[in-house]
Amino acid sequence: MAGRAKVHFKASDIWDSPDDSLRYEVIDGDLFMTPAPSWQHQSALMRLSLLVGAWVYGHALGSVVQAPTGVVLDEEDGVQPDLVYVSRERAHLISERGVEGAPDLVVEVLSPSTESRDRGVKMRRYAAAGVPHYWLLDLRAKALEAYALGANGYDEAGIFGPGTVFRPALFPGLEIPIDTLWAS
Repeated sequence: MAGRAKVHFKASDIWDSPDDSLRYEVIDGDLFMTPAPSWQHQSALMRLSLLVGAWVYGHALGSVVQAPTGVVLDEEDGVQPDLVYVSRERAHLISERGVEGAPDLVVEVLSPSTESRDRGVKMRRYAAAGVPHYWLLDLRAKALEAYALGANGYDEAGIFGPGTVFRPALFPGLEIPIDTLWAS
């Protein structure tokens, strides 16, 4: 009996995914589907998006979008990060479909179903593709973890928890009071 061949997906397959409320990503040629995020996930993401977006657009630095939007990093990696920032200098990466190349910043909001992937394979893929800044928003810890691309992957730039203010090096002058991300 012949074995079933393993299907190898291409990053561009994310452009052809069904409109069914799932998020489709291709990582290392494997297909991942994630259910719709929780209310807490979306609320924290929206609050962060408003702060970052107001800064970016207020200073004409580039563009910011929230998921779902496709980001094709290479032939085998097409993802849908929770938040993406592309600077004016890298605006050529933005296409009608999404982002085709490494954006300046990717943010992932951790959830129980995606945390290991966000901290593991996706973090490595973003680093390998050359994404300079990676932030993780940890709902359980009520913290933001910032990473900057170094010679061997991401270096931790800081973990900002309750009662702290995050001042991202990427956006000099921006202050993000962490507690405002969790306000009810």
